[in-house]
Amino acid sequence: MTVFVGSDTRLVVQGITGREGTFHTLRNRAYGTQVVAGVTPGKAGGDVEGIPVFDTVVDAVRETGANASMIFVPPRFAAEAILESADAGVDLIVCITEGIPVGDMATVHSYVKGLDVTLVGPNCPGVISPGEANVGIIPGEICTPGRVGLVSRSGTLVYQIVHELTQLGLGQSTCIGMGGDPVHGIGFIESLAAFQDDPGTDVVAMVGEIGGDDEERAAAYIADNVTKPVVGYIAGFEAPPGKRMGHAGAIVTGSKGTAAAKAEALEAAGVRVGRTPSQVAELVQAAAG
Repeated sequence: MTVFVGSDTRLVVQGITGREGTFHTLRNRAYGTQVVAGVTPGKAGGDVEGIPVFDTVVDAVRETGANASMIFVPPRFAAEAILESADAGVDLIVCITEGIPVGDMATVHSYVKGLDVTLVGPNCPGVISPGEANVGIIPGEICTPGRVGLVSRSGTLVYQIVHELTQLGLGQSTCIGMGGDPVHGIGFIESLAAFQDDPGTDVVAMVGEIGGDDEERAAAYIADNVTKPVVGYIAGFEAPPGKRMGHAGAIVTGSKGTAAAKAEALEAAGVRVGRTPSQVAELVQAAAG
C-alpha cells in the first residue's frame, strides 16, 4: 500500500500555467499521476497539453473530482492558495512554494488543523509513492517500489537517501519531503503514524536536521507508538551553534537543537542513527533483514 498519494490520487495543480507549474505538472503526469485539472485565475477554459484549466479550485473539484492539490503559486499568494484548497474539500495539499512569510503560515496552520485535510509543506519536494503517483518535484527515476518508508525535513536528502536505498535494491513504499520551514504542515509524528499503520511499509527512514525540536518529539513518539524499525539521520553534525544552515528552521542555540542531541534522543528511543546517507541505507538494509 501507500501513504498520502497513490493510484487513486486525482490532482489539481494551482499555478499550472507558470513555468515551474507546467514543467512539474507534465513530469508528474508522465510518471503516471492522474493530473485532472489546473487552476490559474482568469484562464478558465484553457488547457495545458490537454489538462483543463479552471479559475478556482472549487470549480476544478466540482468538474473533475480532484482530491489532491499541488501548489506552485508565488509566495505572496501561496497562503491564500492553501486556504482555497482546504475550503474546496481536497484531502491532500502539497505546497511546493518556498519563501512564504512565517506569519502567513501561522494563520494557515491554525486554520487547517481543524479540518480533515493533510498539508505537506511548504518549501518541500512533495510526496511520491513509487510506481503509483508523484505529487511534487522528487525525481521519479531514482525511486523504485518497495517497503521502506521515508520522511525527511531536507529535500536534497530525500533525493540522496532514496538513491542510496535504490542502489541497494531497497524499494520505497512512499517518500515524504515534509519541508524545513519553522511553521509547516505534517511532520515526523504524522508521517510515522501513517507508516506504522501502512501494511506496505516494513521499515522507516527518518531524516532530520539541526534546529527546532521535531526530532526529539518524534523520538518520544517512536518510543511509545512505533513498533516497526526506524533508522535515523541528522544533517548538521559540523554546524556551528547560532548559525543558520539552509532552512529557516535549521538554527541551533546553545546545546538545543544540535545534531548530537537529536541523535542521542533518537538512539534512546531505539532508533539506529547513521552518520552518512550511505550508512543510513546500510542500516535500513540490516533492519529489513
